[in-house]
Amino acid sequence: MTIGTLLRRASLENHYDTIVIGSGIGGLTTAVCLAKAGQKVLVLERHYTAGGFTHTYERKGYEWDVGVHYIGDVHREGSTLRRVFDYISDQRIQWAEMEEVYDRIYIGSESFDYVKGEDAFRERMIQRFPEERNAIIEYLKLVKQANRSSSSYFMEHALPSWLAKILHKKLTANFLHYASQTTEEVLLGLTKNRKLIAVLTGQWGDYGLPPSQSSFVIHAMVAKHYLNGAAYPVGGSAVIAQELDAVLRNHGAQLITSAEVESIVTQGNKATGVKLVDGRIIHAKNVVSGAGVINTFQKLLPDTCSVKGEYLKNLQYVSPSFAHMCLYIGLKVNPRELGIPTTNLWIYPNEHHDANLAQFMPEPGLEFPVVYISFPSSKDPAWETKHPGKGTIEMVVPAPYQWFEKWKDTKWQKRGSEYKQLKQDITDRLLSILLEKFPQLKDKIHYTELSSPLSTAHFSNYQKGEIYGINHDPQRFKERWLRTDTPVRNLYLTGQDIVTCGVGGALSAGVLTAIRVLGPFRARHLINLMKPYKPKAQSVASA
Repeated sequence: MTIGTLLRRASLENHYDTIVIGSGIGGLTTAVCLAKAGQKVLVLERHYTAGGFTHTYERKGYEWDVGVHYIGDVHREGSTLRRVFDYISDQRIQWAEMEEVYDRIYIGSESFDYVKGEDAFRERMIQRFPEERNAIIEYLKLVKQANRSSSSYFMEHALPSWLAKILHKKLTANFLHYASQTTEEVLLGLTKNRKLIAVLTGQWGDYGLPPSQSSFVIHAMVAKHYLNGAAYPVGGSAVIAQELDAVLRNHGAQLITSAEVESIVTQGNKATGVKLVDGRIIHAKNVVSGAGVINTFQKLLPDTCSVKGEYLKNLQYVSPSFAHMCLYIGLKVNPRELGIPTTNLWIYPNEHHDANLAQFMPEPGLEFPVVYISFPSSKDPAWETKHPGKGTIEMVVPAPYQWFEKWKDTKWQKRGSEYKQLKQDITDRLLSILLEKFPQLKDKIHYTELSSPLSTAHFSNYQKGEIYGINHDPQRFKERWLRTDTPVRNLYLTGQDIVTCGVGGALSAGVLTAIRVLGPFRARHLINLMKPYKPKAQSVASA
């Protein structure tokens, strides 16, 4: 199925209610919510395919996702995330629940399982660390408390600025109490057991910062997100953009690909539309940017806008998240036939996450501080129908942009022999780690391709190849300008920089931005969607 319409084939109108820049999950969610509310909406995507980090790509008969490895809570009917997905997709997206063990954490030669369900998770951790029972129980309490405080904090982002100023302290104080502490500070307050801390923070790659740098709230939100297990979209992550595109079409909206925005058009301090790189100007009552705050204010906002200088000053308080390399692997067999589970692997050399990352950063060739392995073809029950007798694996590791910066002005797939050799060396090292864990894959590997931060920069337009927008450190959550509206009238923001990284965070930002654009009265149904999930109590008869 084709996602969106190529610019050269599109029939564009001169004026829209809202133009959305970027077709990541944040932008698409905002667009669907506004289109369902009756607005005439246009989504512009610079890439030749839509979906942002939810899109997939194919090579040599294989297909890989580029960002959606698993999603929490969507397999639970009635959960907030599931309700939002059902609303924006008209219930067209199906979810395949992963196995009971959704993540396996390796610390050296030892492995520790993250099992589905809070009770099961708690008991499994206590079995492995019986002397730390109280610390584990208190840890889970803090994770839940931090999450409960997040609803009012993020809803404040959707209030009009004048009202947010009045209610800011009341709505955000509890959240900022947790947000101002690092993950390491909070956990060291519970235990001095470094191995337990390393295990409990074994998902730090999901938000991009090790324990001494990450805000505790991002750790708590990610941990809680997966506590009841995880799922994968049936048909692969590309179905997300496919189904949202269908909903947009049904409501008269347009999603246009290969349509790069050069700048936001302003009159005085008001956004009035966008200018495409081909020179065309399209007018709109509202402009929503899902391009990330750094791109929006450094690149898209014109110098003539009076508040640009203020935003450029604000940007000094935030920093881009880390870049990565991903090894895409094609197999001549379905991994299920070899007994390979849906469980993700997080492989660490030892319990010193921060020190390992710091030692790794200066140059290639040093030991990887973390290797993440995902098996998308095992997770997707529809895979065998589309790709019989084949399988895929993805391996992700951190990679500083600086390693590759000298090739930044070269063309994709034409970067020279030195670049190719560097990637081949890294590929060989990663395959060695894979075969150590799964020797049955020997002679089954048919194709490999390694992406670098330059690939991410090329396709996503993030300047340093970052995958999580801006860093989720304590300072980020103190920045009050990171909200859905801006001092530029009719210019709004959405995506992972406004809430948090990942599909769940960007999806939530999409809804919050739509609430802000529509106003509380017209967005009452969206406000209800975002209310915290409360499972229905079982009756005595059904218990």
